[in-house]
Amino acid sequence: MKKYITKIVMVPILITTIISCTVSKDIETPKDAFPENFRNASVSKDTASIGDLEWKNFFTEKDVIQLIDSAVAKNNDLQIATKNIEIAQYRFTQSKWGNVPQVNLFVTANTNNPSDNSFTGRTLDQALGAKHIDDFSTGVSLSWEADIWGKIKNQKKGAFASYLQSEEVKKALQTTIVANVSSGYYNLLMLDAQLEIAKKNVQLIDSTSTIIKLKFDAGQVTSLAIQQSEAQKLNAAQLVPLLEQNIAIQENALSVLTGSFPNSKKRSIVLGAVEVKNNASIGIPSSLVSRRPDVKSAELALKTANANVGITKADLYPALRITAQGGLNSFESSNWFNIPASLFGTVAGGLTQPLLNNKKLKTQYNIAVAEREKAVLSFRQSVLVAVSEVSNALVKVEKLNQQQYFLQERVKTLHQAIKNSKMLFQNGMAEYLEVLSAQANLLQSELELADIKRAQLTANTELYRSLGGGWR
Repeated sequence: MKKYITKIVMVPILITTIISCTVSKDIETPKDAFPENFRNASVSKDTASIGDLEWKNFFTEKDVIQLIDSAVAKNNDLQIATKNIEIAQYRFTQSKWGNVPQVNLFVTANTNNPSDNSFTGRTLDQALGAKHIDDFSTGVSLSWEADIWGKIKNQKKGAFASYLQSEEVKKALQTTIVANVSSGYYNLLMLDAQLEIAKKNVQLIDSTSTIIKLKFDAGQVTSLAIQQSEAQKLNAAQLVPLLEQNIAIQENALSVLTGSFPNSKKRSIVLGAVEVKNNASIGIPSSLVSRRPDVKSAELALKTANANVGITKADLYPALRITAQGGLNSFESSNWFNIPASLFGTVAGGLTQPLLNNKKLKTQYNIAVAEREKAVLSFRQSVLVAVSEVSNALVKVEKLNQQQYFLQERVKTLHQAIKNSKMLFQNGMAEYLEVLSAQANLLQSELELADIKRAQLTANTELYRSLGGGWR
């Protein structure tokens, strides 16, 4: 019996091993999806890029490193992504058992009491002199589907691609969080700088108001001069609570990112002391697929779509299933475990070809093919977005440097203009409006200069993120 069962089971396995094939051909990621180079970048074949740096090596400010470290460890969205990876891993592990037969242990006991007037009842009474039939069974049942068309193989490939994709989703989320935390910190430094500028400007206008009051007492200016001076002072003073409000809001936003309740954030450096990096190493566009998690995720989505096409195509072909049962059976409990008399075994195998539901399966296959075409387009779109973000960051870095130069020169000029206007006003050679105008222009220019510095630091961070940096 055992030899017979073994032969029956081994023959289909051997056949399917020999003829197992893939009924659908996978589509590779399009090679023409990448340009030769980034816009606003010099032509280079060097694949080295700042995107390959670990974030702890890219950022040099210890406060930023501490905030990012806390965000990576405690951010709730990242922890949810980690759980999604765990779920995908369980599914992939389960898919590995697709080729393993289903084996179940069963124990059954039943009794049948036929009618005395039935054929079974009369036969039972005449043959055995009994009024009921008992049946006791125990054994093992086996069910196995041969992977003739690569269906189970594609299920495993799809589960593995989904598992890898869940990891890339987490990486992409981390790159965004790293960039947001650093940008938030630089924004905090800018607000600190602007708050200091506003306070100094209040003091500057206050000194000007003192001079105007002396001029008024001497009859050299009217009360209008005092009123305009006070109005400008109040305008500058109004910025102080506004900036303090924005500082608190920014600190709260950083608290959410770092997984903590709202609190103040440590700043051991001022905006002017932060160095703007000169990031010349950006690599080539085609290397984005290995660095940018969102592009890699789109590539894996195509692999999942390929697997789904293979699965739905295999459903259109006959399925070979092998079933077997073996164990002990007896109609008397006293003889249930009488071996070998109570031994039994059955083996069955058959091909199942879908007929009436073939249209439904064909529709599912066509949908899977369309989904794969969508995956190709999504991959192309992810590349377009990635290359565009790099190009945007490059032009920002370049043009913000130029803007900073002109703005710094303007601030220097306005500082000198204020000195000259004050001196001329004290000597009666300039109007008070010229002094107030110069001070207002200086306030606005210094606020803009702080914002430009923040924009430069953020542009560098954005360039790092757009090149795929931040998840290592």
